[in-house]
Amino acid sequence: MHNLEDEIQRINHSREQRTYFSNLIIKNPLLLPQLLDICTLVDEELSYRAAWGLEFLCKRQLSSILPYLDHFTALIPVVYQHPAVRPMAKICEYLAIGYYKDKQKDVVQQLTHRHRKKITETCFDWMISDQKVAVKAYAMTSLYLLGTEFDWVHAELKITLENNYPSSSAAYKARARMILKKIG
Repeated sequence: MHNLEDEIQRINHSREQRTYFSNLIIKNPLLLPQLLDICTLVDEELSYRAAWGLEFLCKRQLSSILPYLDHFTALIPVVYQHPAVRPMAKICEYLAIGYYKDKQKDVVQQLTHRHRKKITETCFDWMISDQKVAVKAYAMTSLYLLGTEFDWVHAELKITLENNYPSSSAAYKARARMILKKIG
């Protein structure tokens, strides 16, 4: 059995390290609850390293997180360090795309109304708080897709994007223009 904390300490942004780590979890799925528990240590560096690994796992095999959506959706609003928030926002985007755009059967079956509401709330929190542009970009995409189900989301997203637009970075403005065009 692997010492998961030691493995997490070795994770960096290299594709090789993240691929190795995601393969470790895919081969040892019983490590996933422990990985999520480590993500909850929000004050520690180990937490965001775990989040990097979780994001890469979800990118490669989104179905891995589905049995743990209650845990994940409880975790996302409490994560606050940017190196951990960014991967959590990306996982939300993967879930939204899987549910609304790709209509992945397992995602549609397991991402409940309650999970989607929690993701919506958290993404709006990220949009109005002091987050870097990557987090906001992932949140915009998630909210756009969630807004195809929840009527009020597009109206609120449009107001948020328009209010933040003048003082935002070029990258934010580019994503906002794209989303605003889709909303109409």
